[in-house]
Amino acid sequence: MTTLFYPAWESLEIRDLPVPGISEGGVLLKVAACGICGSELETYRNRSNRRTPPLVMGHEFCGTVVNPGTSPLHFKEGQQVVSYALVICGLCRPCRRGDTHLCTKREVFGMHRPGAFAEYVSVPASSLIPWPEGVPAQAACLAEPLANGVHIADRLQPHKPRTVVILGAGPIGLMCQQAVQVMLGVRTIISDTVPGRLETAKKLGAFAVAKAGTSELDAQVAEVSEGEGVDAVIDAVGSETTKQLALKLVRPGGAVVWIGLHENTISFDSYAVTLSEKTVYGSYAATLGELAYAVKLMSEGKVDAESWVQTFPLERGVEAFHRMLNAQGNDIKGVLLP
Repeated sequence: MTTLFYPAWESLEIRDLPVPGISEGGVLLKVAACGICGSELETYRNRSNRRTPPLVMGHEFCGTVVNPGTSPLHFKEGQQVVSYALVICGLCRPCRRGDTHLCTKREVFGMHRPGAFAEYVSVPASSLIPWPEGVPAQAACLAEPLANGVHIADRLQPHKPRTVVILGAGPIGLMCQQAVQVMLGVRTIISDTVPGRLETAKKLGAFAVAKAGTSELDAQVAEVSEGEGVDAVIDAVGSETTKQLALKLVRPGGAVVWIGLHENTISFDSYAVTLSEKTVYGSYAATLGELAYAVKLMSEGKVDAESWVQTFPLERGVEAFHRMLNAQGNDIKGVLLP
């Protein structure tokens, strides 16, 4: 089968590999589409040991069952499915309380096991949910990043926010924008360095947009909040600068969500958090239930996961990966179509 293979640091190539076998409870999928995730771009750029070559990456995918194996979950040959990015044990304390994304034994496709930058991938049936008719493959595969936005909306719901700032209009930022707009009914202010991304955020319903690194964002936040700060800020970049900025822009008693992973160790004013009772959430992935809800939002036409997405045949995977790595203009999200 054809794959986009990661053989060594700073190297990608199209390579033919054997079709994977399936283990007990497993299903063989013919991949219909697989998104190129920002976490894959970052780990490739930074030679991160979170994804150590040799490896086939890819964890945002959907496909068709070609071998249902012996799973008791009754997936049938020819059935279309969307995959969870994780393989979970189902037995640990987080799994038993429903926090499947925090499974202590979790494995990620394209990190701990072969991913879906390939024609075929082996997946435990327990990681699959139905793929509704009417949702195109290039959208269905992006249920996983949309589920990240659903997860964040679930975290913010108790705070009843009215205005949310989102730092970063990349794929995760745009999915978070749509999720909080649909689920919480908030107005969103989006900040980014790339004008084309801000135009996309406007088309997706942003109340306002601001060029990052300028005074625009501070002015907009001051105007909508009478100088107090907004109810919630989502940092979809994850640099030291944006994490500090998120804490600055949120009002006393408000909430900040850190989902971006650009930088690790940071310094910040902890008194400003404590004395103003600001809540800081970390956000990682999503539960299987949130993935199913993301698919539901897509099937109901409430989220746009197509107009700003570019598709590439798998054979052009190296080009596509580097396009997204050096994203400019309208290069926001790439999807590979085997």
